[in-house]
Amino acid sequence: MTDGNTEYGRKAFKRAPSHFTDRITAAGEDGWPVEAGRYRLVVSRACPWASRALVSRRLLGLEAALPLAVADPIQDDRSWRFTLDPEGRDPVLGIRFLSEAYHAREPEYTGGVSVPAVVDVPSGRLVTNDYQRITLDLATEWTALHRPGAPDLYPEPLREEIDAVMDGVYRDVNNGVYRAGFATRQGEYETAYADVFRRLDLLSERLRDRRYLVGDTLTEADIRLFTTLVRFDAVYHNHFKCNRSKLAEDPVLWAYVRDLYQTPGFGDTVDFDHIKRHYYLVHTGINPTGILPAGPDLSGWTTPHHREQLGGRPFGDGTPPGPPPAEERIPSDHHP
Repeated sequence: MTDGNTEYGRKAFKRAPSHFTDRITAAGEDGWPVEAGRYRLVVSRACPWASRALVSRRLLGLEAALPLAVADPIQDDRSWRFTLDPEGRDPVLGIRFLSEAYHAREPEYTGGVSVPAVVDVPSGRLVTNDYQRITLDLATEWTALHRPGAPDLYPEPLREEIDAVMDGVYRDVNNGVYRAGFATRQGEYETAYADVFRRLDLLSERLRDRRYLVGDTLTEADIRLFTTLVRFDAVYHNHFKCNRSKLAEDPVLWAYVRDLYQTPGFGDTVDFDHIKRHYYLVHTGINPTGILPAGPDLSGWTTPHHREQLGGRPFGDGTPPGPPPAEERIPSDHHP
């Protein structure tokens, strides 16, 4: 499983709701006030749900305020592990497995251990694993810590439209590829498959004459679509049997996702090596041989997209983020 928040087997695939839904807010209503350096964002670069938080954090310039812990893309039965760090421990939290922060919060917890997760550093306790809410709060509750020139990723006048677009993207694309990939009955698979490509066709038509999904700037809706599209040809087309066509065969969506990939804050968070190793090596029920595909060719990601001809202002009245911190840069052999 990519994030631990899934249920599959003989029944139809079902994504379990987040169990820990406390919010970190400016006023601290849930007991967790926004505070620079107090929390640690735990992610896997393989996971599309965690990748939302990675992109949002970069665009908003929250790297220093919300430090990052990156888990190994290969899980074991003890959950996400910190084997990328010296001695296999997160250097700040001092734990080997993310499950330790879950159990510090709720000792009897037996549910899935998912990313993204935000952990309170002083107590070592999990605060939230609510992947649907974390990025919205980064955009709206952490504003005092945003970098100068940070974009408004969830502008209030457009929220109703953004929410409507994100609802369809979540149901049919973000979660739809999982419904197809983990289906155990032919009918379930074919229904999910149809949903995925019906929605992709609608999105392609929507984006034919507009640069971004809602309005003329980047929003949360673009982030949520990007994290599935960037994995589509490398993973979902083959591994999850979403193989009507590759993303690269749709001129509109392929140009759109390359536009985002080449925008600071998007592509510089993507690790194709982590993505492929996680899906193909962890999902043994789907890929029992453990063969890691050599492809696809990634060179196309940096080719011209020409989407700037549609206008739009990626960051609105703001500015692009600077380069990622040195310790967060993706190794050169993990991206185009």
